[in-house]
Amino acid sequence: MMRLNIGFVSTRFAGIDGVSLESSKWARVLEDEGHACFWFAGELAKSEHISLQASQANFKDGQNQWINRQLFSTHKKSLQLARIICNYKSTIASRLKLFIDMYQIDLLVVENALAIPMHIPLGLALTDVIAETGIPTIAHHHDFYWERNRYRPLNGSKTYIHRAFPPRLPNIQHVVINSKARHELARRRGIASTVIPNALDFENPPTADKERISAFRRSIGLKPDDIMFLQPTRIVQRKGIESAIKLIKELNHPQYKLIVSHEAGDEGFEYALKINELARQSGIKIQFIHNMVDDPFAPRQNSHDRFSLWEVYQAADFVTYPSLYEGFGNAVLEAIYFKKPLLINRYKIFKEDIEPQGFDLVKMDGTLTAEVITDIQNIIHNKTRREKMVAENYRLAREHYSYAALREQFATLISNLFPQRCLSYQDCPQAATGN
Repeated sequence: MMRLNIGFVSTRFAGIDGVSLESSKWARVLEDEGHACFWFAGELAKSEHISLQASQANFKDGQNQWINRQLFSTHKKSLQLARIICNYKSTIASRLKLFIDMYQIDLLVVENALAIPMHIPLGLALTDVIAETGIPTIAHHHDFYWERNRYRPLNGSKTYIHRAFPPRLPNIQHVVINSKARHELARRRGIASTVIPNALDFENPPTADKERISAFRRSIGLKPDDIMFLQPTRIVQRKGIESAIKLIKELNHPQYKLIVSHEAGDEGFEYALKINELARQSGIKIQFIHNMVDDPFAPRQNSHDRFSLWEVYQAADFVTYPSLYEGFGNAVLEAIYFKKPLLINRYKIFKEDIEPQGFDLVKMDGTLTAEVITDIQNIIHNKTRREKMVAENYRLAREHYSYAALREQFATLISNLFPQRCLSYQDCPQAATGN
């Protein structure tokens, strides 16, 4: 079987955001198949011996944020700005080439850096390096610019966006995470893509460390009989956290506690302030615990005051996910993996790509109705129903969103990019199927 050195590239591989988590899952599956994975980003939480950090590639870098303010707030083009972007791009490109040479990279996996223009110089640098070297590349797109109003192309940014987000190059295989993205990418950019939904290791159920779970609950002040409602999302407006607050208010029980696991900041802090004020006005105590939650794929520290995201899920009793929009929805699979009942708002991608699988979830259509609240109360108090629904959800997820499906799709992508290096008939899915 062909063994590759695979280089993952993005602006950030750190923490518990969706792109970082999904990248770690991809790497785990690829490493299980015998490949070696290496990492390049502006913010990194990976071992130094398998990574190269380039601070300029961080979307939070001061110069990048200044560039974004210029590009997405004016219709005017600036020769001076163009020179700054060109120099910035060249600096990152040099670091990318160093990364490729240092680890003898055979294949790049670009995680969202060629989809959403959070870092235009990084996208341009990647486009130039991929075109210049001809290196085989999988571009894994999670969010596109047309899905975010703040990245609407203006005259200052339009040329850059059309060139690199994403680029049309023959040595790139494009991957999207939902069927709507595949349609829109083809319609808007004339680019074909493969849909690979998010996944989890449903072939291997999670193991529970009861002492760690109890320690976590104690550390956030929960009593044994308290019911923990987990909102496992970043604090941004499209996550609809207002509905989770309203739910706790309507349930009106002193033992029902709302915990938010992720941080604010990627899109400013205004929404976090709004949520805090809404909780105060509603008489709800909401806990934000991002400063004690770690990447579940990082080496385990067994710290008494830090816990992995997976331990946080295992400590929860119910998961709230009232998002207004998602590219896929990691929290859906995570709640199912840890066998937790889930409240979900029926956002568009959920209705089109996930709901048809038949999961037994509490669903709302933009509004938290009395029927939804009653259903949640029944699930909390009916252990038989709760256990039946989470067991069936796990079975369905194992069928549709397991690592096994990922392995098959990786084999096809890699053989498309390396047809001359397939070492056996079985290594080439096209040959095996006669296509």
